[in-house]
Amino acid sequence: MHELQLIAAALTRPAATPAVLATLVSAAGSSYRRPGARLLVRADGSRLGSVSGGCLEEDVLARAERVRASGVAEAAVYDTTAENDLVWGVGLGCHGVVRVLIEPVPTPPAWAAAVAAAAEQRTRVKLVVTHEGGPPAVWGTRLFATGAPPETTGVLTQEFTPPPCLAIFGAGDDAMPLARLAHGLGWRVVVADPRAALNTADRFPAAAARETGPAATLVARVFGPPAKPSPAADGGLAVVMTHHYVHDLPILRNLLPRRLAYIGLLGPRKRAERILADLTAEGRAISAEERARLHAPVGLDLGAEAPAEVAHAIVAEILAVLRARDARPLRWRERPIHADS
Repeated sequence: MHELQLIAAALTRPAATPAVLATLVSAAGSSYRRPGARLLVRADGSRLGSVSGGCLEEDVLARAERVRASGVAEAAVYDTTAENDLVWGVGLGCHGVVRVLIEPVPTPPAWAAAVAAAAEQRTRVKLVVTHEGGPPAVWGTRLFATGAPPETTGVLTQEFTPPPCLAIFGAGDDAMPLARLAHGLGWRVVVADPRAALNTADRFPAAAARETGPAATLVARVFGPPAKPSPAADGGLAVVMTHHYVHDLPILRNLLPRRLAYIGLLGPRKRAERILADLTAEGRAISAEERARLHAPVGLDLGAEAPAEVAHAIVAEILAVLRARDARPLRWRERPIHADS
């Protein structure tokens, strides 16, 4: 689940207590986390999230107690650009400058309720975090107001997008580790298979939904009818792994026209080509865009053999596609790790 979604859920619970929220609002150079990372510190000392790899948290926690007592937000700047950086006694070595806003949070804040609702309805919501300019009393996190001026210095604008929905078409044993891994990343997992005996809650406890029925109907059951797709279809992900040609063919026939972010097909390349040829033979024209969206064989070349290894290869490829990366080793990358491309 998205870190912001977890924090919003914690702040909207009936038993929530006043808390302090630390938000990484700007970063120049290298940093472990990027702007928008958050750490929630509750009154009982428990915490949720992070703003660094653990090196800044001790100081942030100390500042959080001061903010809790004063009720006034404050900002902290951490400069780790020194070559022999021993700030906070840990030698961060990140060679960057980060700014963290630490603010008192009323319970429940309106923005947290909006994020929780957006996660439930699979919609988007935009937040603004003011961390400079004006008195600290006006600093903090708020909902973005329609028609507001563009982002200026001292204001972080962030859009919350619900985690993607991964539809796994196939409920075989090798689908189980894929469902677990995707769920662990916070993705919404739906398992669909014509075989009800395989698609059970005991086998897929992490699935948000399970769909059974004829193979030809499964895509519409998961993503809605083509004329009116469900919110899950927005940026949706699909992996076809029924191991049955008679199931994969109609599922892929219905998936290819969908503008999903990712479609993967398990099995050898020749099998995928046969399915595409059969679809073409029945009069289904397959565009170059649809072919490009289809990842077959599915997954990265990791030498995966066991089902759990295959699941990691699939998820790794999906992440690379979602982030527009080429999945090369980072040691081959010449640009900064967090650069867009």
